[in-house]
Amino acid sequence: MVVQRETIVERDSLNPLITPGDVKPSHPDWEVLGVFNAGVAVCGDEVVLLLRVAERPRQTDSRYVVVPALDEQGSEMTTIKLDTRDPELDFSDPRVVRNRNGGTVCLTSISHLRVARSRDGRRFTIDDRPGLRPEGRMERWGIEDPRITLIDGRYYVAYSAVSDLGVAVGLASTSDFAEFRREGLILAPTNKDVVLFPERIGGHYYMLHRPVPDGIGSPDMWIARSPDLLHWGDHRFLMGTREGLWDNARIGAGCVPIKTDDGWLVLYHGADRRHRYCMGAALLDLDDPSRVIARLDEPLMEPEAEYETSGFFRHVVFACGAIREGDRIVMYYGASDDKMARATIDMRLLMKRLKTN
Repeated sequence: MVVQRETIVERDSLNPLITPGDVKPSHPDWEVLGVFNAGVAVCGDEVVLLLRVAERPRQTDSRYVVVPALDEQGSEMTTIKLDTRDPELDFSDPRVVRNRNGGTVCLTSISHLRVARSRDGRRFTIDDRPGLRPEGRMERWGIEDPRITLIDGRYYVAYSAVSDLGVAVGLASTSDFAEFRREGLILAPTNKDVVLFPERIGGHYYMLHRPVPDGIGSPDMWIARSPDLLHWGDHRFLMGTREGLWDNARIGAGCVPIKTDDGWLVLYHGADRRHRYCMGAALLDLDDPSRVIARLDEPLMEPEAEYETSGFFRHVVFACGAIREGDRIVMYYGASDDKMARATIDMRLLMKRLKTN
């Protein structure tokens, strides 16, 4: 079975394509911790990545952790100084600082979205400045994990809007990745991992999303529909975590669904209880995407390469975008929450495997 997976997915020989050292910080005294989980689009003759860039002030005193955030109005950048000797605080997770009860006090970095462009899809030129910055009360702790869908000639970017009020879903749009228009929040906390389908189905727009229940329920994948991309309803459960398999802790949408003759191909992420993130694949009905036709039991791709098993948050492959090129899919993915990589998927072999799973 391992041989079959390796035949379907081929990692790029230039991996990792983009690392933190390739990205200029937003402020001269800051450092970039990670560049990962990019949305992907083809714009003209270029491949465009909308990178998630996580950064923070350079740490100069090991007794303290200095974290950035917008002020309570969401307009000015501030910093918070936390004492690592404080017994009420837990610094064991490099991504967040928690209190004694496990509640999140703050993130260790703040993320914005940065544009990178390429003619060959492998070598990228990265803008010096953010394309989309966090802004407003609901983005105090940053904006993350964009997914780009081209709909009726305009690119729509669904992203996570993070604050002390929770993780909501924001929507922006652009025609050229030079200027962005904010469309507002489309889902309230806690929700994330939203991808929009690239066309109307039966007269409706569709999205995949991931509510995060607190108490009853688990982080599963849901589907919803809308008449205008802004107002969403008819929420339905789509796929859930699976006990005993690689995605037993949480799942969520990854890349924008790809239309095939056999259904909507969904490349999604899943994690186990050790926070090991892999990519999976499923197939949805073309006319009724709330119906799952097929789903792989084993991961399509799992962290194996050195750049996927070491880094800021190890053992993670996490994709937010892919491009179809004939019979292959070029998938861009974040590795270990700090770098970007790319893999090519043989679509015919993947579809065959889905049909026989």
